[in-house]
Amino acid sequence: MTGQAGAPPCAPPDFAPRPPRFAFPPLACDCHAHILGPASRFPWSPDRVYTPPDCLLPDYRAILATLGVARAVLVQPSVYGTDNAVLLGALREAGPSMRGVAVVDWSVDEATLESLHAAGVRGARVNVVDVREGQGRGVLPVERLRALAGRIAARGWHLELLLHVDEFAGLERDLADFPVEVVFGHLGYMRTDRGLAAPGFRALLRLLRAGRAWAKFTGPYRISTGALPHADVVPFAHALIEAAPGQVVWGSDWPHVMVKGAMPNDGDLADLLPAWVPDEGARRAVLVDNPARLYGFPPG
Repeated sequence: MTGQAGAPPCAPPDFAPRPPRFAFPPLACDCHAHILGPASRFPWSPDRVYTPPDCLLPDYRAILATLGVARAVLVQPSVYGTDNAVLLGALREAGPSMRGVAVVDWSVDEATLESLHAAGVRGARVNVVDVREGQGRGVLPVERLRALAGRIAARGWHLELLLHVDEFAGLERDLADFPVEVVFGHLGYMRTDRGLAAPGFRALLRLLRAGRAWAKFTGPYRISTGALPHADVVPFAHALIEAAPGQVVWGSDWPHVMVKGAMPNDGDLADLLPAWVPDEGARRAVLVDNPARLYGFPPG
């Protein structure tokens, strides 16, 4: 399916990556991946910003098998809006080895939340990059986010925010009274040339230390100013691990939509982990123990 105006087509991922050079521990979890398509059955949102190729559950399971990863978290991609049909179908097929993070309406009702929870959903995602509604750089829709957090709190869900932390120096203030923990993707989704001292990144570190937030080690190509192995990302990964090794998880970001430049090999991306988390015990926490706690998997 070709992209329409304003929704350029994405390159497909490498469907045959090499195995990583280090062994993932038993029950390791990929905490951020997307299932997309088939486009012939599931239409994209008309206001999407990209048009992906079909990237189906059997394709993704083959990736996990090559990497040696046993568990996964499927995250609703923006191209479907609040229609979680593809996500829910994949969760039904995958069974208890996978969990989900859905996108819901601001006014989502209890019946919808209950059905999502029963299907394996354990969090709600909000793409703040797209929903600031003209408020301008560095302004969160705080009241809407707080109301949504209140609706999901009873089920033990978290709120996953896609935002650039360097735009939000007031994160601690904005999230101070939230009834749920908040998860930030792509190591805070801040270009590395903004620097470790960026106020928003320091705020993220403090939120992690306080146990109020989590960081996902995902998509280094989205924040790096260089090519693989993205050496400029390492100091940010180390800062997050040093701040709160129990509040960090890892994800492949498969199928790497909207990548600019060469499509990465998932084996190469996996092999960044030992540099990001050199301590084997901390790496096991990031890959096994922390995901089990955040997403409700049985402990390893």
